This record gives sequence, C-alpha cells and structure tokens, in this order.
Amino acid sequence: MNILIVVDMQKDFVDGALGTPEAVAIVPAVAGKIRQYRAAGDVIIATRDTHGENYLETQEGRTLPVVHCVRGTPGWQLDAAVEEALGPDTIYIDKPTFGSLSLITQVGEYAALVGEENVNVEIVGLCTDICVVSNALLLKAAWPEMPIRLDAACCAGVTPQKHAAALETMASCQIRIS
Repeated sequence: MNILIVVDMQKDFVDGALGTPEAVAIVPAVAGKIRQYRAAGDVIIATRDTHGENYLETQEGRTLPVVHCVRGTPGWQLDAAVEEALGPDTIYIDKPTFGSLSLITQVGEYAALVGEENVNVEIVGLCTDICVVSNALLLKAAWPEMPIRLDAACCAGVTPQKHAAALETMASCQIRIS
C-alpha cells in the first residue's frame, strides 16, 4: 500500500504571509506527484496547518508573530493547483501544531490492515525544516519498520539552508531522501 502525505501546501506557506520563492517553485512538482498517486489509486493524505483567531496568544504565535493559516481565511486554503490535483478521495487532517498525532493514527489504521512493513509512505510539502521534518520523525518513531521517503524536489524550507539541514536530519533518522 502506498500513501502520499502532502504537508501544508497552503497559500500562506506558498505565496502568502510566510511564502517563499522556493515554495512557489515546488507547486508544479507537488501537483504532478499527487496526480501520479491518484492515477495509481493510492491513498493521499493532506495536512493543513490550522490556527484560530487567537494565534498571536499561543506559544507558537508569541515565537513566530506572523498570523497565518487561520481557519477559513484565504491563506488557510490550499494552493489552487495542489487543491485541484488532490481530488475528492483525499483525506484531510487539520493540525494545530507542527506535527500531527492524528496523522500517525490515520497511517496506523492502514498499517493495521496490511502490516507496517507493507505501507510505503512518501512525504512532500512545506516547510521542510518545520512541519515536514516533525511529521516524518513522528511517523518513523511510531512505525520504525515502515518505509518512509521524502521527495526533496517536492519540499521547500524556510530557507534553502534550513531545507538542506532538515534533509540531512531526516536521512540520519533513516528516512530515504530522493
């Protein structure tokens, strides 16, 4: 069983409040990857960073005082090209912080069906050095025998240097980087 996890490909991270040229540049590759998985009939899970109106009052908001991904706002929405590629069978997980325990549970349901070693996970999305690495390491900790890989060309970090550092960290933790 193959699962594609699309992390936080939202407007605020692509070309909005926290967007970067690198994030904009990966959109076509991410949309293409999603279409490949859809054509094969594989499972696709998309996460959305989701904050409330009180974001600036949270620990994250006090540390990163840039309002972003507030539920229902244009910046919370997925990038249009990514959303179009996802299609109707996508499983959505709204997460209030960097990593998602709900994502771990959802992937675990598939592992229970076919066996941990028979679930192949691929991760793409934003930001490599924050939410992508958090979810990749949570998955690896929960499912150590599950093959997990990351497509570096379908991820972007806050900066190119942080992207590279996160890739190195994940590779050290036996997440295959392609």
